[in-house]
Amino acid sequence: MIDWNHTYAAIWRQRQAFLRPVRQIDPIRLDQLLGIEPQKQQMIDNTLRFLAGLPANNALLWGARGTGKSSLVKALLNEYLHEGLRVIEVDKQDLLYLPEIVDDIREHNQRFIIYCDDLSFEHGDALYKPLKSVLEGSIELPPENVLFYATSNRRHLLPEHMRDNLDTLLVDNEVHYSDTIEEKISLSDRFGLRLAFYPQHTQTYLDIVDSYFVDYPGNREALHKAALDFAHQNAAKNGRTAKQFFNAFSNDERTEQL
Repeated sequence: MIDWNHTYAAIWRQRQAFLRPVRQIDPIRLDQLLGIEPQKQQMIDNTLRFLAGLPANNALLWGARGTGKSSLVKALLNEYLHEGLRVIEVDKQDLLYLPEIVDDIREHNQRFIIYCDDLSFEHGDALYKPLKSVLEGSIELPPENVLFYATSNRRHLLPEHMRDNLDTLLVDNEVHYSDTIEEKISLSDRFGLRLAFYPQHTQTYLDIVDSYFVDYPGNREALHKAALDFAHQNAAKNGRTAKQFFNAFSNDERTEQL
């Protein structure tokens, strides 16, 4: 049994069917997340309403990889853990156990975010059905101390194909989606807060690099060139790439020569 007064996060382990307390939480803070101010503020507002016992929405953070979606959820925990916020991370393959996990925490005083990173489903995948039930569709109301936050590269979580639109009709100037489209949209619709994360601009990428190299004494222009070369090598200019650049170059002799 977890003591939630002193445990701030846990991860569901399927094989042993238990919640493992997290002892070392990723220390990322909200002020370290650059280039996503609108999304960050909406998530802060929603989480504060949740902590205050006011109506709040399940959240889907979707969009480009490496843009801070999962880091934002971790930063919210670090910001509000002393206000009673707790996070339980559940892998997509373990969504089957969501009802049992929720039953175990619904009577606690803390406020729980159940978090699933990189959530998406393939054609014929039925794992999303327990999630739909927990979010909204059961005969029992969801507990007021639980929200579901998910990140995904897909807006509707399920794969979308051109053929799915063939049966969509326009009737009296209103779009009537096909049954396939309706099924796919019905899942994402259960997230009242859906935030898009787009590929970041070059200047935002360099700003993030600068945030890692605050005390860097060398040539800043040369540092930026090295960071851009690294981004081109990795085919991405985002926060994840900036951190990888820092990991690769911060203690490297090449950085000292820049």
